[in-house]
Amino acid sequence: MHDIEPYFKWRQYFVAAEDKKSRFYGTKYSEFTFTNKVYNYFIHPQWDSIGSQTTYVKNIYTDYDEGYAFIELIGEWNDCLNNDVMFLKRELADNLIHHGVNKFILCCDNILEFHGSDDSYYEEWWDDVKDEGGWITVLNLREHILTEMEQLRLQHYINIGDELNEVNWRKANPKVAYNEILAILHSKRKQLSY
Repeated sequence: MHDIEPYFKWRQYFVAAEDKKSRFYGTKYSEFTFTNKVYNYFIHPQWDSIGSQTTYVKNIYTDYDEGYAFIELIGEWNDCLNNDVMFLKRELADNLIHHGVNKFILCCDNILEFHGSDDSYYEEWWDDVKDEGGWITVLNLREHILTEMEQLRLQHYINIGDELNEVNWRKANPKVAYNEILAILHSKRKQLSY
C-alpha cells in the first residue's frame, strides 16, 4: 500500500494544500517519511488523515462555482469499529458544505473492505445536500463492498452501483469526469421515473 499515491494528474487544476478554503490548506507533505498506517501497512505520505485509523483521503479536485468535489479514498472503510463515515462527514464534507459544495464524488478504487453499521451519518449528509440539488456518489466499489452497502440500504442516501462502478474518472480532466458522472446520474433518474 505504501506505493499507492493519490491521483496527481489533476494538480494543475487544484491542490487542496494551496486552497485557503480547504481543511488541508497549508499541509506540508514528505515524499520519504511514512507515518500513516492502515493497520500494519504504511501508506504513501501524500494521503491526508481525517482522524480515522483505517481510512485516508485526498481531496483531488473541488469546483466551488459548480459545487462539486472529487475525494479519493484509501484503506478500509470501517463504520462498525471506527465510524469512518463520521470522520469523513465531520472532518471533510462539513467544511466543503460550508463553502457551497453539495455534490460529492468519492473515488473508492483503493478501498479494500467495508464494514457497515447504521445509516445515520449517511442520512445526515444526504439531508445536508439534497435541498440544494446535491448528492453523494461513490465510484468503483469492489463487488463485495457494493453488496454490503446495498444490504445496509445506503443507496437511499448515496448513488452506488451499475455504471458508477465502471467510471474511468482518471482518463480526463475533472470537468469531463464530472459531466460523465452527471450523465450517468441523469440516466439512472430517468430509468427510475418510468
